[in-house]
Amino acid sequence: MANKYFSLRGWLFLLSVFFAFGIFAAENSAEKQVSGIVSGQVAENGAGIEGVVVSDGFETTLTDGSGNYRLEVNSEAEFIFISVPSGYKFPNENGVAKFYEILPAGMSSRKINFELQRNALDDTRHAFIVWADPQVKTTGDVQRMMTESVPDIAAHIGELGNIPVHGITCGDIVFEKFNLYADYKKAVRQMNVPFFQVVGNHDIDYSALTAKASTHQFKENFGPTYYSFNRGKIHYVVLNDVFFKGDDEAYKNKRRKYMGHIAGEQLRWLKKDLQYVPQGSTVVVSLHIPVFEITFLKSAVRNELKTATVGNRNELYDIIKPYRVHIMSGHTHYNETAENDNWMEHNHASACNAWWIGNICTDGTPGGYAVYQVSGDDISWYYKPTGIERSFQLRLYPKGESPERPENIVANVWNWDDDWRVIWFEDGVRKGEMERYLGYDPQAYKNMFGSEMPEEKGSLEPTRTEHVFSAKPSENAKEIRVEVTDRFGTVYSELLRLKGE
Repeated sequence: MANKYFSLRGWLFLLSVFFAFGIFAAENSAEKQVSGIVSGQVAENGAGIEGVVVSDGFETTLTDGSGNYRLEVNSEAEFIFISVPSGYKFPNENGVAKFYEILPAGMSSRKINFELQRNALDDTRHAFIVWADPQVKTTGDVQRMMTESVPDIAAHIGELGNIPVHGITCGDIVFEKFNLYADYKKAVRQMNVPFFQVVGNHDIDYSALTAKASTHQFKENFGPTYYSFNRGKIHYVVLNDVFFKGDDEAYKNKRRKYMGHIAGEQLRWLKKDLQYVPQGSTVVVSLHIPVFEITFLKSAVRNELKTATVGNRNELYDIIKPYRVHIMSGHTHYNETAENDNWMEHNHASACNAWWIGNICTDGTPGGYAVYQVSGDDISWYYKPTGIERSFQLRLYPKGESPERPENIVANVWNWDDDWRVIWFEDGVRKGEMERYLGYDPQAYKNMFGSEMPEEKGSLEPTRTEHVFSAKPSENAKEIRVEVTDRFGTVYSELLRLKGE
């Protein structure tokens, strides 16, 4: 009887091993199915460039001393692309980064060369703009983008000095109106710096039958949905974390036919891409859906939604653990940060405010963009409201404006993080730090709360945020000043004269 028991257990063990091996083999055999060989050269004026990473999105290789490469191409690959090395300009077509070539279907072998041009400027000092969710849907949206956002960004880039500048658009370029990609390209051309694009959930074709086909409009206009590039000492990675579920019967009747998830082939590619990056380096990862989203995960305002955060975030964290990482995301239409161990996530408020209604996002952040300034391995940043001076970093509300704290003054400090300080003064006397709480921005609440608000679009709700602060002034207070200091020591202040003064 004992022998029979152990024999059965042995068979079960062997079956489980074979089953696990079968899954492993299936995944890896799919990954290694080769459709052909691509070879070529990465060069500047005919002179080969050594050590450039070339990839098909599945495998990676380095150019040799003559700038030559050879790569066995996966049968599922759609592009060959390079990770543009530091010291070189970003190839672009009217501002849209062009670091890739399309692979024709059914190819057996092909020669593809890439031509680069050395940057005359030292790119160890550079800047980049993060523009999240332009999300144009109508000609009216396009007009506001072109007359408000674009001129402001172009002018501000001109104020950054004689340094290399590039842009990253963190998804939802359009609101499922793919013909408007042409207008976005006009916007990029007018901003006059190369822009890299991230795919968002509203850049997905939900009528597609497969995940691969769901991003075909994006890929026709902007190339691969995940890739990398380099500038100065920073390695940049772009990922697609909008996981298409339109081909899943369980999602047939759901409004949101996607989830926040980074597919396995991307994570495997990322490991291969990062093998060329020295551990301890600074890496910037850009994607659309937040990896760690405070409103859902920290504040417990509501349960985590599969469409609001990346469900397999820990797999990403494991891969990036050896690096100093800044994660750039959009999607939420509000501003917040999260920080833990080796990473900091910047979830950006939207360029389109609350879907091009009014001039603020659902948390009260004015529509705008973030500016990141790089010096060597270090990155500093600030938020730039569209059409307003950079110094405008907080908004004050008098007593009676907050629905939650009517007896208090309230400050919304939209780019706040744990290293900021928010101090208030009453009639010139320092009173100390204001109390941070989870609540609504008073203006957003007034404009958006309720099923009939705003008038242009009912049921657009405000979002509670953790970057609002309150203090209770004395009955006879005449003037309140709030002074905030960011993590880099820059001081901003706003003055509030109380009613009757």
